[in-house]
Amino acid sequence: MTGISELIFEIGLVHYLIVSGSVFGLGTAIALGKRSAIAVLMGIELMLNGSILALLAFSRFPQNTSSEAGLVDGHVFVVFILSVAAAEAAVALALSVLVYRKRETVDLDRINLMRW
Repeated sequence: MTGISELIFEIGLVHYLIVSGSVFGLGTAIALGKRSAIAVLMGIELMLNGSILALLAFSRFPQNTSSEAGLVDGHVFVVFILSVAAAEAAVALALSVLVYRKRETVDLDRINLMRW
């Protein structure tokens, strides 16, 4: 009979990168496959979250452990990505609301901004 301690395994960098790649791939599929502007924005946010997870994983499992300064670099990039994602979401949602008011749709195939 095996003990519980033998069944528990350590989660490493590869596991984080698999989840990160899966989230990024799901976001890409959503951003490219949906016709609604809101769904495309949600796909882009998922792509940004996948890249954030990869950066945090690389900062958590550094290759060069002689320096502590390398551990902070991933976190700094995450703060920048989160601030850009928040600004992108605010601007994109504001543009979506304006387009909806003018065209009464958020379907990207039906929006023709060249003809007012």
